[in-house]
Amino acid sequence: MKIDAILWDYDGTLVDSRPKNIDITKQILSRVTPRLTGENLPKYLKSEELYNIANHKSKNWQDLYINYYGMSENEMLEAGKLWSEYQIKNTTPVNLFSEVKLTINQIHLPQGICSQNSAKNINNVLKHNYLIDKFHAIVGYDDIPSNAQKPFPFGGLKCLNLIFESISNKIIFYIGDHEGDVEFARNINKELEGRSNVIAVAVKYSGAETKNWTHKPDYEIERPTELLDLINDYN
Repeated sequence: MKIDAILWDYDGTLVDSRPKNIDITKQILSRVTPRLTGENLPKYLKSEELYNIANHKSKNWQDLYINYYGMSENEMLEAGKLWSEYQIKNTTPVNLFSEVKLTINQIHLPQGICSQNSAKNINNVLKHNYLIDKFHAIVGYDDIPSNAQKPFPFGGLKCLNLIFESISNKIIFYIGDHEGDVEFARNINKELEGRSNVIAVAVKYSGAETKNWTHKPDYEIERPTELLDLINDYN
């Protein structure tokens, strides 16, 4: 068996986007739910450490907005529609995690990104870091119907179809930092109905704690370069 492609999550996996995501969320709250601003700002938006706790405990961004920020379901849906617009407008810089660029450049397989970030935003960061040529497919929030976001498999299947003419008889790594990423990988695998195999790899360098996850990854890595060893074990 050998690995045929690497699919990545973006936020918390390739880049440390906490400062930018906090700033964007505050801007969206001021528009959608002014009651959750100022002295009433959710505590999980008051520091990167608290944001990290909520982000990794929540099942997905919808859960994060409702159960950690205190939004209603309708407010959450309205906020979700604004996310891509505010991401593109926001100029807060984001940085690649240490060793990410080194790792990506040493992978000689097709690579893609399946993210709830904006594809335009992701492209800009990859171009800035001279990595855009390493990716064969980038699928972001705005490329997917609002009712088909992760952990639904739609974005992953779209990414694979952009990379391969046929997605049969393939082994794919999906790399993410969240329990929802593991569930996403499992849902892609289920949708493929045995034609290919999707292996979930959880990264722990951005703060993920997998011990309480219901959906367990196949592998865990403490630093990006450990992925190279996993690939070599298969190939």
